Amino acid sequence: MDWNGQVAIVTGGSRGIGAAICRRLAARGAAVGINYVAHPAEAEALRAEIVAAGGRAALLQADVADPAAVAAMVAEAEGKLGPVSILVNNAGVSAPATLETYDASALERMRAVNVNGVIHAVRAVMTGMKARTYGRIVNIGSNAAIGTALPGTTFYAATKAEVLTLTRRFALELGRSGITVNAVCPGWIVTDMARRGASEEAFAQRVTSMRERTMVGRVGAPEDIAAAVTFLAGPDAGFVTAQVLTVDGGRMDYIGHG
Repeated sequence: MDWNGQVAIVTGGSRGIGAAICRRLAARGAAVGINYVAHPAEAEALRAEIVAAGGRAALLQADVADPAAVAAMVAEAEGKLGPVSILVNNAGVSAPATLETYDASALERMRAVNVNGVIHAVRAVMTGMKARTYGRIVNIGSNAAIGTALPGTTFYAATKAEVLTLTRRFALELGRSGITVNAVCPGWIVTDMARRGASEEAFAQRVTSMRERTMVGRVGAPEDIAAAVTFLAGPDAGFVTAQVLTVDGGRMDYIGHG
């Protein structure tokens, strides 16, 4: 199997890392279902960009926290584009908090999107993938899940650690059906989420601080993550599963003992 005829769904695909993944998969020749919740203008602009470049794309509005909406999204994607062979679980939310500022409702929403959203999407695509004995599932985790030391990320990290556990366990369950399941853990990537709430001066200071924490001496771009995802989603990656690929420029601020 090659890239021709591949159909991908990218959750949270309208902006940032998700949009970069959509562009790269489309450039390889895959038809792309762009999932979004609250940014229809950005999603439509991306769809138009892909189509103008000769690709195929469709808009898929759904909240991944809602299992019925996810099932309907997959059915819509297959009606518009064809059988889904690639799923990228990129949709995610973050609510910075410490033990003192912990908010139960914010954590519940993070888990509903970051964790339950992965479960809902995998369950929605796996039946078709099993029937065709082929599938590529890539989950977007975070290097926070494996121990970076940024304050305020504890509860977000906990949800992403769950994603990594699900990645390995789903790989075990689905591997004999020709379905690979892997995860990519981004480091600090320049996106709208990274800029949120920061002045230009504060953001520039943040970039400098994060750059100094990496071995390669720079911060990440969405395209860095898209490149890793595209490899794991590709037809040549059939012997790679249950893996976690950290793409963070060699971060040096991990929590550790000894």
